[in-house]
Amino acid sequence: MKYRTLGDSGLKVSTLCLGSMTWGSQNTEAEGHRQIDMALEAGVNFIDTAEMYPVNPVRVETIGNTEKIIGNWFAKSGKRDKVILATKAAGAGQAARGGAPITAVTVRNCIEDSLRRLQTDVIDLYQLHVPNRGTWSFRRNWTYDPSVQNTAAVAENMAEVMGELAAQVKAGRIRAFGLSNETAWGVIAWNRTAAACGGPRVASVQNEYSLLCRLYDLDLAEVSHHENVALLAFSPLATGLLTGKYGAGMIPTPSRRARSPELGGRITPRVWGAVEAYMAIAKRHGLDPAQMALAFVLSRPFLGSAILGATTEAQLANDLAAVDVTLSAEVLDEIAAAHKAWPMPF
Repeated sequence: MKYRTLGDSGLKVSTLCLGSMTWGSQNTEAEGHRQIDMALEAGVNFIDTAEMYPVNPVRVETIGNTEKIIGNWFAKSGKRDKVILATKAAGAGQAARGGAPITAVTVRNCIEDSLRRLQTDVIDLYQLHVPNRGTWSFRRNWTYDPSVQNTAAVAENMAEVMGELAAQVKAGRIRAFGLSNETAWGVIAWNRTAAACGGPRVASVQNEYSLLCRLYDLDLAEVSHHENVALLAFSPLATGLLTGKYGAGMIPTPSRRARSPELGGRITPRVWGAVEAYMAIAKRHGLDPAQMALAFVLSRPFLGSAILGATTEAQLANDLAAVDVTLSAEVLDEIAAAHKAWPMPF
């Protein structure tokens, strides 16, 4: 396992992060605990969760249950010190807290609630799940229109929230600050606000990134370099599309697609050609397709960690083995050619 430091935070995390969003829906608590044990044995020291989890689907009655599952593992194992823990506060319009926006009060209350559910005294990385002003993530890039945003109001809200984040760091309840589903402008604006308010700089941004979703390669890659902000890549296997398990129209049960047939808008007429192109590259070079997809993400210079979501122990074991895969120049050239042939498939 390799490790990288997230921005200026001092948090040294494994390049594979254990995601938890299925625990409490597709996975039982016992299965989630076994996944944590497996991941730690493989050298993973990083777990990501959110107050809104589990998902697939999000239900009001189960919000917070994934954090409780992790908290129970901490209590049972006594290994809180072995884990760098990340969680997130839901933003405006999300299912948690009736869709209330992120404010200073929200942050304060959410941190208290998460600490209680997680049975810990500190959250290592506290993230804002979706900006109040909206996002182009989740296929909204086709219609995203920031011209409706009120610049002054956005700046005022950022200053208010940053003041509370600074207080939470000072109180020792959180160690570092991250974003999720953010834009290049948003990351820079939050860092500008941190400089003005004496708050924590952005350590990471958790956005979707995979062979099929490479929006981060554009402006955000440059932001990562100049602002020292690491990517936490979610859906690095494109919700299972890059494993090949949905080939030829197959919808295995259980699977994420069995619960969400369109995979959040990722099923399009063009996606199958792209998937086929990457499957063919893996086959030509004798590579497991999931491990090739993960190895590509791990090779990116802006990466902090790739977040793995698995519903079975066999899937998790296969994905964890990707840390030992190095892609040859020939494979990378073929991936580049496939990307040019099949850009933005969803």
